[in-house]
Amino acid sequence: MDLAWDLLVSGPADARQSVLLLPGGLNPARSYAELMAEPVLARTRLVAATLPGHCRTAPPEDFTISTLARHTARLADQQGCDVAVGFSMGATVALEMVATGAFTGPTVLLGISMSPADEPAFFRAVCRLGDVLGPLPAAALLKLMGPATKGMRVPPERRAEVLADLRNNDPRVARRIFRSYLDHLRAHEQPAARLCAAGAPVWIVHAEKGDGGLTVDERRTLNTCPQATVVTIPGTSYFLPNEEPRRIAEVVVEALALAGSGPR
Repeated sequence: MDLAWDLLVSGPADARQSVLLLPGGLNPARSYAELMAEPVLARTRLVAATLPGHCRTAPPEDFTISTLARHTARLADQQGCDVAVGFSMGATVALEMVATGAFTGPTVLLGISMSPADEPAFFRAVCRLGDVLGPLPAAALLKLMGPATKGMRVPPERRAEVLADLRNNDPRVARRIFRSYLDHLRAHEQPAARLCAAGAPVWIVHAEKGDGGLTVDERRTLNTCPQATVVTIPGTSYFLPNEEPRRIAEVVVEALALAGSGPR
């Protein structure tokens, strides 16, 4: 059974190319508003999809990343998407799509963590405490979103909107989302090598400091992978799609150009 998706679509309905945009954890489709407004993408159909269960959308029966990736790949096919873009947890779903061959088009991974070591110790502790305290640690994390978003490089009204979206999550569902996500990060010993072996063209984009990260071994593997491009944006950013939309749009354009060179 297909999942019920909450979609935000922009661009011409008859556009020659389409891009699937997968938000980060606890973020809605409109978290890509800044990227979707970039003029260089005006002629491209952009399909942003809130991950099921996030922002109080209908939660799935199975929260595992592998199952979600299968459903998401089906959505990409239904929407005729040539390129997939994912941020943070959305990037993890996109990686799984590529690694399993469910999606073979050019893929852009923003702020992705490939293993537990890439995630902050605080987040891992919240996930562990959830096994003992239920939804309480997730609820505490949602309350901390205010300080976390305080330094966002967006107008105050947009920051307030992002914060409201993040807090619009059910702690009980968030706990299950976090646990499934962390379990998936533990599932593969060499995630970067697994991604490279898939053979799909991929861009891995991080800020110098911010959301997600790569271990030394992961970065070394990706730097030697012929179809992978590692992009490091100077400075600090915890919200790449909101704070660096122009640079990300440039990467998406590169991916679209490659997608146009042959069938998906």
